[in-house]
Amino acid sequence: MSNPPLPPEIFDYIVDILHDEPKTLQNLCLVAKSRVPRTRKHLFADIKFSSPKDLESWKKTFPDPSNSPAYHTLALSVNCPAAVMAEDMEEGGWIRAFSHVLRLEVESGSTPTVTDSRVSLVPFHGFSPVLKSLHVSFALSRPQSSVFELIISFPLLENLTLIDRNPLLDDRDDFYALQIDTPSTSPAFTGTLKLVLSGGMGFAARRLLDLPNGLHFRELKFLWFEEEDIRWAAKLAVRCSHTLECLDLEYDLLGTSVLGLSWTYSLPRYL
Repeated sequence: MSNPPLPPEIFDYIVDILHDEPKTLQNLCLVAKSRVPRTRKHLFADIKFSSPKDLESWKKTFPDPSNSPAYHTLALSVNCPAAVMAEDMEEGGWIRAFSHVLRLEVESGSTPTVTDSRVSLVPFHGFSPVLKSLHVSFALSRPQSSVFELIISFPLLENLTLIDRNPLLDDRDDFYALQIDTPSTSPAFTGTLKLVLSGGMGFAARRLLDLPNGLHFRELKFLWFEEEDIRWAAKLAVRCSHTLECLDLEYDLLGTSVLGLSWTYSLPRYL
């Protein structure tokens, strides 16, 4: 007499327990096709495109974006934004198959290149309406206006990290600030804000301070490269004073860390 099959809910529970065991989950897929949907939820929860080759491999494996496991992806990391831009133009919205991503990381090379200067972030605009964490790291000659347009396209955004590794960018030039109209609404911004901007925090701070829905970050983390950044950090801290619980500051002068401060609000809050 053969053993009765496991109830579906028991099997699903076992699969969920094995969420961080990809090899085991892959073997389960080989055992029975009926096991594929549940295992896909975990196998494709975290996707990284480190190079154009990774992207091409994904396309060959899943040629139909509407029927790909991108639906299950919760964390997406892209280290080849130029390749994604090209593929998106060809496919007519290829990146939008990742519509349930909660965390997005977009990074370019460590130094500015001609290719980087032509990268468009438009394919990423609002691609996942549930996005809550955005990490953008670029080394471009003029990245910040396009990055800001990306930021405001996610209404539920809570955590924001901006890293600009191009020391030649001088944000004291208001030219870039004139390129973007103030939106009528803005993201939630209730988590962490981290700014590491080699050319100075001014542009990013101005745009954030102008947002109509205000700032509600619980954590602020700043690395200063310009003396003027001290003033912008203070303005951001004041604007978030009603929600701020942690403030981390570091001042980097000519590549040498000369100041580090950390403050955490540890007492209970009372209404």
